[in-house]
Order: sequence, then C-alpha cells, then structure tokens
Amino acid sequence: MIQNIKNVLPALRQPLWRHRLAFFQWRNKVDRGTLKADLIAGLTGAFIVLPQGVSFAMIAGLPAEYGLYAAIVPVIVAALFGSSWHLVSGPTTALSIIVYTTLSPRVAPGTAEYLRLALTLTFVAGCFQLVFGLARLGTLINFVSHSVIVGFTAGAACLIATSQIKHALGIPIPNGLSFLASWTFILKFSGDTNLFELAVALSTLVCAWVLKTYRPRWPGLLIALVAGSLVSLALDGQANGVRLLGRLPAQLPPLSSPDFSLDTIRDTAPGALAIALLGLIEALSIARSMAVRSSQHINGSQEFIGQGLSNIAGSFFSAYASSGSFTRSGLNYDTGAKTPMASIFSALFLSIIIWLVAPLTAWLPLPAMGGVILVVAFKLIDFPHIKEIVKTSRPDTVVLLTTFGGTLFFKIDFAIYAGVFLSLAIYLTRASHPSVSVMAPDPSDARRRLAEADAQGLTECPQLVIVSVEGSLFFGAANHVSEAIEAVDADAPRHLLLVGHGVNYIDISGALVLTQEAQRRGKINKRLYLCRLNRDVHRFLKQGDFLSEIKPERIFHTEYDAIASVFRQLDAKVCMTCRARIFDECRGAPQAPGADDACADLAFRTARNR
Repeated sequence: MIQNIKNVLPALRQPLWRHRLAFFQWRNKVDRGTLKADLIAGLTGAFIVLPQGVSFAMIAGLPAEYGLYAAIVPVIVAALFGSSWHLVSGPTTALSIIVYTTLSPRVAPGTAEYLRLALTLTFVAGCFQLVFGLARLGTLINFVSHSVIVGFTAGAACLIATSQIKHALGIPIPNGLSFLASWTFILKFSGDTNLFELAVALSTLVCAWVLKTYRPRWPGLLIALVAGSLVSLALDGQANGVRLLGRLPAQLPPLSSPDFSLDTIRDTAPGALAIALLGLIEALSIARSMAVRSSQHINGSQEFIGQGLSNIAGSFFSAYASSGSFTRSGLNYDTGAKTPMASIFSALFLSIIIWLVAPLTAWLPLPAMGGVILVVAFKLIDFPHIKEIVKTSRPDTVVLLTTFGGTLFFKIDFAIYAGVFLSLAIYLTRASHPSVSVMAPDPSDARRRLAEADAQGLTECPQLVIVSVEGSLFFGAANHVSEAIEAVDADAPRHLLLVGHGVNYIDISGALVLTQEAQRRGKINKRLYLCRLNRDVHRFLKQGDFLSEIKPERIFHTEYDAIASVFRQLDAKVCMTCRARIFDECRGAPQAPGADDACADLAFRTARNR
C-alpha cells in the first residue's frame, strides 16, 4: 500500500508544478538553435526598451531609471509563469498614464511618497491579477474575438508609429497629445523637420526593411540600429541636432517595499483594479495577437497568473506596474524569438547594459530607434486578415472598425471594452434568432431524408408540419422561436413535429415555449410531437416535469418513428383526397379514385407560399 502511494505521489506533483510554472510547457523546445535566436532577439529588445522605459517612467511621473527597472524583474517572472512564447512584459503607455492620473492628485510626482504609492499600487494590482488567474477567469479571453484583436493591433500600430514620428522628423511633439492632435501638430510644424534626424531614421528604416525582405534570418533590426548609429556619426549628428538617448545611471534595480498599511491599500485599490483589468486585457490581447502569427495556444488563466506574479515581484524590485508591450512583443517575434528565453535574455542584457555600459548608451540616436519601431509597427497591421474580415462578414467588419477607431480616438481600454461588448451583442443577437425551418421528405433521396421545404420546393403534408430548430432554446431566443412556430401554419393549423437535434441547450423559458405550444395546439385539437432531442435537453424537460404537459408518448427517437406514429392519428378522409403522398406510410393509404387535388393543395401549400 505504502509503495503504491509512493509511486502515485510524483505523478500527482508533476502536473501541479507544470500547471503553475509554465516553464515546464516549453523547456523541451530549448536547444542550441533556439538559444541563438533568442539571444539575438533579447539583445535587440534590450536596446529598444531603453528609450521606451525612460519615456514611460516620465509619463508615470517617476524617475527615468524606474522605467528600466520595470523591464527587468517583471519581464523574467512573466516569461517563467506566463503561457505566451513571444509576449514581452514591461512598462506601457496606458499603465503609465493610469499610474499618473491615480497618484498625481494626491502626491507630487517624483517624490519619495509618490514612489512608495506607485509600488503599493503595483503590488495591489498584481494581487488582483493573481486572484483572477487562480480563479481561472482566463476563459474571458474567449470573449475577445479575432476581429477585436485585429482591429486593436492595427490601431495600436498606428499609435506606436505616431509616437515615433517625433524621433524620425525631429519635431518636438508634446507628450500626452491624442492621435488627431499629434498629426495636427506634425502637419503644422512639418517645416521644422530636422533633415539630419530624418536621414538617420530613413536609413535605419530602409536597412531594416531590406534585411527583413532579403535576409529574414539575419538580425535585421539590430543591424539596422547599428547602421543608423553609424549614419549619425558620419553626418556628425550630435552637432546637427540629432538627439541621443543620453547617459543612464549604472545601477541595478534596488530592493524596495510597498506600503502594506490598510489605509494605503484601501486608497489605492480602485486604481489598482483599473490597472489590473487593463493590464490583463492588454497582455491577453497582445498574447493572442502573437499567437495568431505563431499558431500557439494561449492559456488565459496562466497568463493572468504570470502577469500577477510579475507585478507582485516587481514591486519589491523598484518596478512600477507592467503589462504586455505591443512594440516589444512584435519586435521579439520579428527578430526570430522562439521561446520565452528571449524575454529573459532581454532583461539580462538590459541589466548588463545598465550596469556596465550605461555610458555608451548615450550615443544611441533616438531617430534610429524610431526607425526600427516604425518597421515593427507596420508589421503589426495584419492586412491579409483585415481584407478577409471585410470581404466575408459585415458584423465582424463593424467590430474591427469600432475597435480600430476606439484605439485611435479614445482610450485603449475603452476600445477593447467596446470591441468585446459589440462582439457579445452581435453573438447574442445571432443566438437569440435560431434557425426555424419547415422540413419535408426529399423524394430524390433514397432514404427520403428531411430537407428544407422552401429551399428545395418540396411538397408538405396537409395535416402535419415538420419544423427543425437549429440553436439554443434559451430565454433570449424563446420569443423568436415561439413566434416562428406560430407563424408556420397560422392559416391552416396542423399537427407539429419538432425536430430538436439542433437544440443543444434549453432553459426554463425554452421549455415553457414547448409546453405553451402543446397547450395552444391542444385547444384546436392538434398536437405537438418531439423527436431527436439532445440527451441533456430531454433530461432537463424530464427533471422539470415539463413532459407531463407535452406527454412522454409524443417524444420519439427519430423522425421516422414519429411520422409512423403520427400518421395513425391523421384524418383518413383528408388522406384519401391528398395527392402529395410524401411519407412512406402514405403509399398504403386508400385514395379516392379521380379525386381532384386542387382543394387539398390549397390547404397544405399555404406554408410554402407565405
């Protein structure tokens, strides 16, 4: 007995570790080839995050180095515990803005108290995210449709490109401007373009594009960044106004501690919840966008856990709120990253850059980094899928355009919420209108299987109408189905056989539709019959005692059994004058010699001519 338990325990422990530590899901993919590709991608990402981290920290009202700290420890933790192979976490524009708008009304930005509250805000947000992940709320990712992802990605790409125009043109665009305001400013001051900065940006962009097109296996973006720096040196860029990154402090993330007092946690909880929700939506949207390109499956709950742990850990290493980054994730994928080791290498290289060669980063020209990011932003726009969506589905096109427009002209979180809610509204509209079709035996089929009567011009029975329902019979669809069934034979009431194999779900409202229909037909001396019911649907009707009204003897396994039984209940006089003879049972029924079928046709063709 003890030996059996010892044999079982390792098997029980292994899935638990593999579920909690996502590293076990991809560690077998790591080899010499992937490590080489991940090293190059990580090195490129480390240089790209330098200007971003600095600018994001300034937006959040924090010292510049804290933007870099947020791109080290949180990145490593998210890579180890998240499910995406290409998602790169770290500071983002949206979260930086929320941090600033939450804390700046209370404390002066840049002060020690402001920093303490920012770390507390990050810790509480991480706790929210971790709880969401442990509660397995990652299934919420299923409600973010592909159209939302494509629209959001395209909109974010345009915002990223717009944010880099100031580096490419040398126009000092103020921070915080909207998409339209930014382009208005660019057009107004386009005459102030610094041609030297434009030359550096264009040379970097062209180099990256050529290498990506003709040498896709080369580290094109990193080579382009070096090429742009050399062009700046050749043009004596510093003397001609080419802006450089500047000197960074040579210090690794120092240890820190959030404020765990109940008053502080209570005060920061609303802002932390907003950061948690937006951070998760950003991370999941980006992870799903990358998964579309890499054909990877995303575990939403595991991604929640990864993001939560990354923020919790980051708050103890001087890192403020982080989430998935579109720019760095797209760059990570485009530079050939194969596993999350690329994100880990990026954080490690950034640590080395900060610690050892921080003075050398001062010579990196901002226009060169802007040119690289412009290439990445362009590649984020999924033109093939956009074309496919526009050509095939009008509702999905509306969702795509709504999300795209919301991303450009409103807040990012609003754009995603709007896209998700619109997708749900379209889905609920479709689900609330299940297909209700009149069916009849197909004489061209050897087994005389049922087919849509209207679509194929089939003759119907004057005494029995067969209806197929395709879709869930729930409260949202109950009224539609009820009205459709009533309208089937409003002019010439008949017995009704409902084929229910397409009904996968039913609730109280749906069951009441069936019982009320049985009662309505009973008052006009007609009956309701059911066949091919889903097992769960039949169990629901039985447990709810709805069968007492419908009658168990009027429920059949197949339509053939139902027709054979119902046929014996039909009016023989009508059958004698009927020339339709659509059922096999009709062949043996007596027929009046020389009967004129015109009157009979008038009775049972009413439904076809509606």
